[in-house]
Amino acid sequence: MLEKLKTEKKVVGMKQLRRALNEHRALAVFLADDADPALTGPIETRCAEEGVPVEHVPTMLELGRACQISVCAAAAALVR
Repeated sequence: MLEKLKTEKKVVGMKQLRRALNEHRALAVFLADDADPALTGPIETRCAEEGVPVEHVPTMLELGRACQISVCAAAAALVR
């Protein structure tokens, strides 16, 4: 599913991800395993409450590359 970040509509970063969750636009969330758990933990809990699937990515670098950005990313989401 990580490949979908290259072609489908997405948001990247914690602030945009929180906004997408608040607006019920997130379809699937991707969290980097090496990101700060203080940041990703509340997002994962919120996704469980909202019924949004979460996929874990081993590194922030890998997630950033999947999103086709030149920096690392802690979180991203496919959105409607």
